[in-house]
Amino acid sequence: MENKIPSCKNFTGYKPCYEDHNCWQDGCKDNIPIGTKILIINLDAMGDVLMTTAQLPLLKMKFPESTIYWITLKIASPLLFNNPMIDKVYDYNDESLSILQNIKFDYALNVDKSQRSCSILNLVQAKHKFGFGLNEDGKIIPMNKGSYYNYNLGMDNNLKFRVNKKTGQEYLAETFELIYKKKEYIFEFTKDEKKFIADYKKEIGFTNKDFVVGFNTGCSNLYPNKKMTVKQHQLLIKNILKKTRSKIILLGGPEDVERNKKIYSKFKGKIINTPANLGVRKGACFESLADIIITGDSFGMHLGIALKKYIIVWFGVSCWNEIELYDRGEKLYNENLACSPCWKKECPYNLECIENIDLDKIVNLVTTYFEMNKKSK
Repeated sequence: MENKIPSCKNFTGYKPCYEDHNCWQDGCKDNIPIGTKILIINLDAMGDVLMTTAQLPLLKMKFPESTIYWITLKIASPLLFNNPMIDKVYDYNDESLSILQNIKFDYALNVDKSQRSCSILNLVQAKHKFGFGLNEDGKIIPMNKGSYYNYNLGMDNNLKFRVNKKTGQEYLAETFELIYKKKEYIFEFTKDEKKFIADYKKEIGFTNKDFVVGFNTGCSNLYPNKKMTVKQHQLLIKNILKKTRSKIILLGGPEDVERNKKIYSKFKGKIINTPANLGVRKGACFESLADIIITGDSFGMHLGIALKKYIIVWFGVSCWNEIELYDRGEKLYNENLACSPCWKKECPYNLECIENIDLDKIVNLVTTYFEMNKKSK
């Protein structure tokens, strides 16, 4: 009789889990049941990947004994590293797709309305498929009743831009047919990263008593009109330094290096320009230093939310109702601006939504938060 292959999370069929034990012949020494097998497909937009982590507690509430797999782009997979609720992260490539097609999932959940992600949902074996797939014409379609509202947000601009009051977490939970509860994003630093943060603070002369304002200055190149001008950033920094005893750091990714150099040039020695080309995990380490994050609707905003920072965020191109700040921040937007939100990559109106950002209000919000929290520092 053939030996039974253990249905255990740790068993690989390649090497023993314990050097002194043969799980295949003698049975599991420390069985951790696989339970319900769930695949999350979320390739598009690093901020969306972070936001989707808020669904993990809801999945674990519904399926306490489960194994969660996640496929995403290589650039986003570090965001899921060290996440205690995810069992396996796959980078999007041919090898990963060939492996995933051989696993029989109970649930496959596709977040993205893109042909690439939808085709993965079509390819994998799953008893239940939620979210978005492709029909025989290659068109994106909703796969379950719970995804209809989310799908319609993409079809109806009035619904998305004017009517909808649900956050992205709310309608994604509905898409996955989960009972929505306002759960936080999940992002965990490693011990080595916590040490790096402590060492970097010493290197730049920061202490736990310092009040730190972080400027996330850029955004994805896909929607370049989400960001303020260099001059707006410089004016904000000048006024915040004048009105508070704050330490200020510039944050961003590789696409923001030159931009941050220009902003920093007006304040050499007075603010810190953090490295922007060391990867997303190090970027998160630098952002963790801040008490407040001033940002547009960008990956840096989502990272700040995941790090549980106080967020001051302006909106123009994108939809403010969809963002959940967890009662830690303020949203700046102009409801009377007929063209905002629009989700356009090019603006026919000279970026009025950015030109009219209330910089004085941002300074006042920072000042008020500083005064309220300085005693506890």
